[in-house]
Amino acid sequence: MFDSIGWGEIVVLGLAALFIFGPERLPTLARDAAQGLKKAREAITGVRGQLHDSLGDDFDQLRDLDLRKYHPKTFIRDQLMGDDEPAPAAARPSRPAVTVPRDRSRPAPFDADAT
Repeated sequence: MFDSIGWGEIVVLGLAALFIFGPERLPTLARDAAQGLKKAREAITGVRGQLHDSLGDDFDQLRDLDLRKYHPKTFIRDQLMGDDEPAPAAARPSRPAVTVPRDRSRPAPFDADAT
């Protein structure tokens, strides 16, 4: 649960809470915080159950959905920089090859595949 917080930080937070709230009020505050966390977990579990009831099998597919690939920057980068898969030969329309004469006043572009 506390992957990013070490034991040293937990002890410092506990001592700070002891000094701020005092030894009389600290157990009551800790109990209230635990009850609040328990209610929040129950609410989340209830919402998850309602979603599962209303969506059925689609809910299991939503759990496997990786939302990071739908971040606007990532989505646009993948669409612009991603490799386009060529269409199958049967699906491509047959068009005659059109050759465009090269402008001899400019140098030819470098083709790395030709070397």
